[in-house]
Amino acid sequence: MNEWKQKIENKKAVVGVLGLGYVGLPLAREFASAGLKVVGFDIDDKKVKILNSGRSIIKHVPHSQVRQIVEAGRFHATTNMAHLKTVDAVLICVPTPLTENREPDMQYIVGSAEQIAKYLLPGQLIVLESTTYPGTTSELVAPILERTGLKAGKDFHLAYSPEREDPGNKDFTTKTIPKVVGGLTKKCCRIACELYGAAIARTVAVSSLEAAEAAKILENVYRCVNIAMVNELKIVFDKMGIDIWEVINAASTKPFGFKAFYPGPGLGGHCIPIDPFYLTWKARQYGMPTRFIELAGEINTSMPRYVITKTIEALNEHCKSLKGSKVLVLGLAYKKDIDDLRESPSIELIELLREKGAKVDYNDPYIPKTHKQRKHDLKMVSKKLTAKMLAGYDVVLISTDHSNYDYDWIVKNAKLVVDSRNATGAIRRAARKVIKA
Repeated sequence: MNEWKQKIENKKAVVGVLGLGYVGLPLAREFASAGLKVVGFDIDDKKVKILNSGRSIIKHVPHSQVRQIVEAGRFHATTNMAHLKTVDAVLICVPTPLTENREPDMQYIVGSAEQIAKYLLPGQLIVLESTTYPGTTSELVAPILERTGLKAGKDFHLAYSPEREDPGNKDFTTKTIPKVVGGLTKKCCRIACELYGAAIARTVAVSSLEAAEAAKILENVYRCVNIAMVNELKIVFDKMGIDIWEVINAASTKPFGFKAFYPGPGLGGHCIPIDPFYLTWKARQYGMPTRFIELAGEINTSMPRYVITKTIEALNEHCKSLKGSKVLVLGLAYKKDIDDLRESPSIELIELLREKGAKVDYNDPYIPKTHKQRKHDLKMVSKKLTAKMLAGYDVVLISTDHSNYDYDWIVKNAKLVVDSRNATGAIRRAARKVIKA
């Protein structure tokens, strides 16, 4: 412990971050900004070259911040995994998607652990940050690392600390969001807390790896279930002629016992649409059903089709069919003011519109063109917004409520607007040509 403390206090500890995406890059920035040397690892050679040139690959991590830590010599990215033997700690920040059967796809965690095992040294700290089911670190990661002959908790340290990134959140950053930490042993936990404490404002130690893993799952299940509730109420209240957003705003005036969640066109991002089903899968091993999670997933995944149905109804009122209509989808990112389209409901909306014969374009100020994803490849380019261009579409579908959209101007120039985010709620003229979905 004393050796670790001295290394951290003297800024001699070298931190390895495996995976330089929406989780890994902000984390690397915080450690490098705190004065520690950081080696970033990624399999994407293009991404590595961009970062080493001092440019960012993520909107909410400015180029200036990357340039600063690169020029200071505190951050270097590489595709060469052999450099893992040069670091004191390895923080694993890789994706945890679902398979086609909605079961955990652990290939990235397994692959990372196997790479680390090739270069594992006594005394190193290995921390998994990827959101996953309780038991992953001890049941999956530890055995792979122990194939080296080194014993977890004795020869090297093993911990779990869930990422809590919220891209675009201006109130909280990687540095200010408390870091939950669980270790295989008490010593593993203390060492991990010492390391994170050098860059993160507050660490929260829990009793085990599993408790830390379960904490992150709970956070995401909580949001998933509550969003499903308001999505269902949106449909119910719509039938009653009641505006769900007005109801939520009124309920929010209660100073206790209520927290506002808002409906939308479906769930997006890497966490809420995926992570709860990691717990569902694990619970089945214990013979336990997870009814809330299953029902919430069913409701949330149905929302894109509900929005399409509302779009069809809106066009029918204008004596048009969806087939052959020109549709502009506003916003491709999964939430406003970011450039992240992982699991974005906008993608499914576009695919559903195409299936039904619509001619679809999109605009997103943060995503100039689409890129190939694991399950999707839209091959589209963002269209520039002009008054003439808006008027040329039969319907404008608001899927992501970016702050820099001028919704008054959009409503004024569009023939018809379907609003799935209540972005036009404050516009008086909206009632005549806007349908909420």
